[in-house]
Amino acid sequence: MMTPWGWGWGWPMMVFMLLWWLLLAAGILWLVRVANRPSDTSQRARQILDERFAAGEITPEEYEARRRVLERRP
Repeated sequence: MMTPWGWGWGWPMMVFMLLWWLLLAAGILWLVRVANRPSDTSQRARQILDERFAAGEITPEEYEARRRVLERRP
């Protein structure tokens, strides 16, 4: 519908909707990336395991077994 000021909200609303869908898609992609990223806790656990192995507190067999457990994804 034509108003005295031009075409009204037609093109600004299209731009807004395009930005809305782009923002929604970016948010979903971000959530997927965050969900698939290893947690800081698992990285710290691996670091502690490496330190214990380097200090000679655990055997190579124990190290490998525990490393495999840590690398499994829940």
